Amino acid sequence: MPTLILVRHGRSTANTSGVLAGRTPGVSLDERGAAQAAALPGRLSALNLAAAVSSPLQRCRETLQPLLDARPGLALHTEDRISECDYGDWSGRKLAELSDEPLMKVVQQHPSAAAFPGGESMRAMQARAVEAVRDWNTRIEAEHGEDAAYVMCSHGDIIKALVADALGMHLDLFQRIQADPCSVTAIRYTRLRPFLLRLGDTGDFASLAPREQAIGADAAGDTGTDAAVGGGAGAP
Repeated sequence: MPTLILVRHGRSTANTSGVLAGRTPGVSLDERGAAQAAALPGRLSALNLAAAVSSPLQRCRETLQPLLDARPGLALHTEDRISECDYGDWSGRKLAELSDEPLMKVVQQHPSAAAFPGGESMRAMQARAVEAVRDWNTRIEAEHGEDAAYVMCSHGDIIKALVADALGMHLDLFQRIQADPCSVTAIRYTRLRPFLLRLGDTGDFASLAPREQAIGADAAGDTGTDAAVGGGAGAP
């Protein structure tokens, strides 16, 4: 079966402002995010990509645009099922403010029981994303062969949920995974089991330094324990 190249969108204006964007319209890449997107064609140059699949949200489409410009024959498909989690009433709110919400502890420690007010549950988020990937694996293999690779641009919580599924991890453990802006995660699917080939690869180790030393470190901005690297909520 195909190899899935998962790309998290580049750093966005919501990431740098500490906002949980969710599906809020008009959230674009910031200057750093645009530079990350511009570097993506070079990072993926060794791969013969069969297709590009994107979340419908602007920041994902902007992230893939330089890759599409560099490969005029690469078909782009929009997939609603890999859109950001529907955070409902939490969308557009400051992550620092949300950290005081009782639900945030559930999101961090028992996400399989978490459902956002006016939005969706994290279980539903994972289920739709996994279903989308399985469907695309079948389609890509049928059209391009079992050794094909394709790129899919999505969001932090979606990517973490897909990695958890590939590793056979319960959703309650998915907050242990991190996917930085414009990081690349690769999963090779086979008939019997998936293999995680890359996880959150940015080629940049600055984010591993303590926050005060990590000059220009990327912001996160999903519901994970990423506040220590600038932007996520609920860091221990």
